[in-house]
Amino acid sequence: MHQPGHLDARALFYASVAVLTWSSAYASIAYALAAFTPGELAFARLLIASGLFLAYLRLRRIALPPRAAWPPLLALGVAGLAVYHLCLNLAETRIASGTAAILTALVPGATAIASALWLRERLTARTVSGLALALAGVVLVVLASGRGMLFQPRALLVLVSVLASAVYFTGQKSWTQRYGAEAVTAVTLLGGALGAAPFGLGLPQALAAAPPSRWAALLWLAVAPTFLGYLTWNLAIHRASVTRVSSFIYCSTPLAVLIGWLWLGERPGPLTLAGGAVVIAGVMLASTRGRRVARTAPASPQEA
Repeated sequence: MHQPGHLDARALFYASVAVLTWSSAYASIAYALAAFTPGELAFARLLIASGLFLAYLRLRRIALPPRAAWPPLLALGVAGLAVYHLCLNLAETRIASGTAAILTALVPGATAIASALWLRERLTARTVSGLALALAGVVLVVLASGRGMLFQPRALLVLVSVLASAVYFTGQKSWTQRYGAEAVTAVTLLGGALGAAPFGLGLPQALAAAPPSRWAALLWLAVAPTFLGYLTWNLAIHRASVTRVSSFIYCSTPLAVLIGWLWLGERPGPLTLAGGAVVIAGVMLASTRGRRVARTAPASPQEA
């Protein structure tokens, strides 16, 4: 018999699928950007994923939130998903996918700050120390984001994505408690697609000109990291405690760096790797609270 909060084999499987799909997103974005603009890629990915979620809800007979809840949820999708994907895609036109993955490892820490400001959750000294350490790592990664030791300004767009993701995961907390994670995610994904639509008007022409391999990367982004990643993450959280499942997200960054290395030939320099290690250490320190367990799930670096 399954015990609530216990990380059983099924919860472990769900969490592993989520982390693996999210880890592949960064390299897939870099590969697909050869045929699509950042706006076209964001719009297509969010539109396909929202359609899959709506079909999943209908198949499972899960009710959507009432109409009165749609305007704020759509707005949350625009702020938290459209902005996230547009900025991340634009940043990856100049920086390596592994660098983007390292910087988005800040999402759990940024979510802790957003929760403190928005939901009045207390920031401990441990959390503040961890965030300061992570920030030092970010400085190292950004300094090494260009070729050689040149600073690449577009690396800072990933930090905008981090803030957008923190707003999204913090803002949806009260809504998921009322209407369920799957239903809320479906509506916010639709809002994200609507927000990205003005930047993806050239998508039909881009699809007609794109080779099959770039099509495959686009479909993978929509189906695996976005739809399947969110779905399996929600299923894992449903079966096990938030803290146990959330510990898996720290595996995503090194996996993303490895995928970018093997697939795209992106070789991170020593300074990038050192900064990434400092970022992850700082975020882990900030996201754990000793004997007191945080009730808010750190947002994953997926929205890649």
